[in-house]
Amino acid sequence: MTRRTVRIAMNGVTGRMGYRQHLVRSILALREQGGLDLGNGETLWPEPVLVGRREHALRALAERHGLTEWSTDLDAVLADESVEIYFDAQVTSARAEAIRKALAAGKHIYTEKPTAGDLEGALDLARLAAEKGVKHGVVQDKIFLPGLLKLKRLIDGGFFGRILSVRGEFGYWVFEGDWQEAQRPSWNYRSEDGGGIVVDMFPHWEYVLHELFGRVTSVTAHVATHIPQRWDEHGKPYAATADDAAYGIFQLEGGAVAQINSSWAVRVNRDELVEFQVDGTHGSAVAGLRNCRVQHRSATPKPVWNPDIPATEPFREQWQEVPDNAVFDNGFKAQWELFLKHVVLDEPYQWDLLAGARGVQLAELGLRSSAEGRRLEVPEITL
Repeated sequence: MTRRTVRIAMNGVTGRMGYRQHLVRSILALREQGGLDLGNGETLWPEPVLVGRREHALRALAERHGLTEWSTDLDAVLADESVEIYFDAQVTSARAEAIRKALAAGKHIYTEKPTAGDLEGALDLARLAAEKGVKHGVVQDKIFLPGLLKLKRLIDGGFFGRILSVRGEFGYWVFEGDWQEAQRPSWNYRSEDGGGIVVDMFPHWEYVLHELFGRVTSVTAHVATHIPQRWDEHGKPYAATADDAAYGIFQLEGGAVAQINSSWAVRVNRDELVEFQVDGTHGSAVAGLRNCRVQHRSATPKPVWNPDIPATEPFREQWQEVPDNAVFDNGFKAQWELFLKHVVLDEPYQWDLLAGARGVQLAELGLRSSAEGRRLEVPEITL
């Protein structure tokens, strides 16, 4: 078996997601397993080139994992012809400019979302990539989670009959940063730095709904900044100018309706940090990050409303757990493998910069819907 090396410029890996999910649990995990088997007598060996603004952080990260290549000079890395792929996990406000540079250098693009600050910018990146003829992909990790993979299995198997509605609950309490350290960086709560739960989470909801249930055709949203003051990484108070909660209703192609609440100001009273309940004529399911429970119409109880007596039905016990029936890998790693095979083997890959632009579009329209207090159509976009 021969080994093919692919060099990947990884920008933003000193951040939480870039480090944990993309570097450690994806690229380094692939190296730990001996590379990616391409199935043709070749093994793909990913060679990360770490890129960022903080020299000391890059050096420490490289030393921790036995890596030798890192740089604070993005232009120099992109000028290196041996670097084939550019990956971006920077803060949102810095992403589009860096991707444009990478496209100008002829690199294949793999990036976190949102891909740009507005739809026009996102579509511009997709057009530039098409003109350059490079491969491009956008992280859409949620559809690779075990819970949603089980949900997809139910949909493909016809379990639901006609799907009527989807109800999603996402979020947790992010501490303000004064008496307990916040779990998320302060820029997430400043709109001027690209923060906000709508620009963060609506792109996720777009691809989850699009892939599993149908294209979003309209959106009605209400956004809020429930916590107006937070404390940054240095313990200094600042005004939270970005939304920390969003309540959205999405009409889907085919007639189903989705309602998804997203909040960093909610305390969790559910089994997982995100859950989706899907109701259909033949059955229902509740899927989270890892687990999925179902109730078929033949096993649906027949409750009768009577507020004068205690509930006697053990409702949560009347659902059946969906078995794994498979070994599930890390969702980020699974999508990295697909993208790498897309680059080197030209295998099909559908989650590209145009798909990323749909997520930016939905976030943009969600914010506008809230500002104008009305439902907005979501037109199909093309290059």
